[in-house]
Amino acid sequence: MSDDSASILAHSERQALDWSLVLASQSIEVAIERPDGRNQWLLLVSPADHAKALDAIRQYRLENRRWAWRQQVPGSELIFHWGAVVWVFVLAWVHTLSGRLHPTGAFSTQAFRNGDWWRAFTAVWLHADLGHLAGNALLGALVIGLAMARYGSGLALLLSYLAGVAGNVCGAWIRLENWLPGPFRPGQDYIGVGASGMVMGAVGLLGAQSMFLWRHSRHATRTVLGCLMGGAFLFLTFGSSPNSDLVAHAGGFVAGVSLGAAATLLQLERWNRSAGVACLLLTVGTWLRMILQSHLIGVTSF
Repeated sequence: MSDDSASILAHSERQALDWSLVLASQSIEVAIERPDGRNQWLLLVSPADHAKALDAIRQYRLENRRWAWRQQVPGSELIFHWGAVVWVFVLAWVHTLSGRLHPTGAFSTQAFRNGDWWRAFTAVWLHADLGHLAGNALLGALVIGLAMARYGSGLALLLSYLAGVAGNVCGAWIRLENWLPGPFRPGQDYIGVGASGMVMGAVGLLGAQSMFLWRHSRHATRTVLGCLMGGAFLFLTFGSSPNSDLVAHAGGFVAGVSLGAAATLLQLERWNRSAGVACLLLTVGTWLRMILQSHLIGVTSF
């Protein structure tokens, strides 16, 4: 580039590199220079191309003006957390040992109304058969692994678990209030088991993961809504089977979105280890409460 080159001021190295690519795409020869002692960058172009270069940069900025909030998402280098495999092994282990505990750990609307609150927790870990377990384990390993990579392993497990519990409670409330037709009326007990509510909770977490962008820019709504719509699509694809517990699935998904929004907006990721401990204590505590209630201490071994 000759000494009589025309210059265009850029305020950062990233901006200079982006603009140089824009100009190169328009076949405008450009060089980047940083004057000594100055925190600025200059794009040097031929005087004959100066007006054309300014017009190209102006058009680029107009087309991308709503994307000023773009930034590197913390932890975005993580795609999948293999800790989800441990969760799958725990599900399988509980399934092999839950034969005697199945009737007392399953979620029952009538028992829940009569005070067996822990069933909302214990039922998450139980499954009707091997096919039921395999379906939840395969999908759960994927979405929970993704949620663990985004939120942290402990926090994602706790929030997904609580979402699954919320799905069970929501299902009991709606059924006991006689809001559903047919076999779900009061007086007709509904028995439910499975981690599908927890899995749908993890889908909700994934749908809410971008809400933290609202802390940085008012222009983030498009991406936040897009992420929520993606989560809703996953829910409709995997959680709306006519043969499944739609009420518990929907409750788990909505709870997952709500908990994920709170976690990402309040930056709860820093409590990841504490959340993991809380999840473990909550799981063990509710199972012990069920065993004590059922007089199974000394009869059932783990």
